[in-house]
Amino acid sequence: MNIKILLHYGVGRMHKMKNTILFFLCLVTSLYCYSQYSVQIALLKYSGGGDWYANPTSLPNLIKFCNENINTNINPEPATVDVGSPEIFNYPLVHITGHGNVVFSNQDIKNLREYLVGGGFLHISDNYGLDKFIRREMKRVFPELDFMELPFDHPIYHQEYDFNQGLPKIHEHDDKPPHGFGLIYEGRLVCFYDYECDLGDGWEDPEVHHDSEATRLKALKMGANIVQFVFIQ
Repeated sequence: MNIKILLHYGVGRMHKMKNTILFFLCLVTSLYCYSQYSVQIALLKYSGGGDWYANPTSLPNLIKFCNENINTNINPEPATVDVGSPEIFNYPLVHITGHGNVVFSNQDIKNLREYLVGGGFLHISDNYGLDKFIRREMKRVFPELDFMELPFDHPIYHQEYDFNQGLPKIHEHDDKPPHGFGLIYEGRLVCFYDYECDLGDGWEDPEVHHDSEATRLKALKMGANIVQFVFIQ
């Protein structure tokens, strides 16, 4: 999957980019990262005032869990990438979270769509308060698509770990059941959205939210399923 994205960037976008120096700098940086680790994933940085930087320990903990339990070789340090940056094409999986407003520029919209259509994957974790904003912006990215709830037999729930009832409930929020929504483009799941679940909180260090070990383990296992699904689909 990572090679596919790099090829998409190198072939599909190189002819459109006038700034070839930036392209080669990004390529050299990515190759340096991949010299020791096979892949790197990234946190998505957005505008609008929402706290894109929430849950700073979540991705490192998820990566550590994946490397130890599902035989991945992910760089233990996640990258941070702007929605509109060409560097997004270096990462097969990007993660977005927060509690508030999200605003994508027209360049962000174009770039994110090209990334997802070209083989990338977006995981959205509603950290409570994100829903109405992320739905609005993702509708701008894919005006022809609607979020649809994935059935419990979807492969994302049955990778290394089986979740026969779908997403686990990690944090209460509005005390609603958790929902796993997806955007499917030409038969491929390009975006997975955990709502009323808060996987990202569950990945955080234990002392942050004082979740039980059982709850954290469920969150990490579901996160590992997402990572594994992205790498094999």
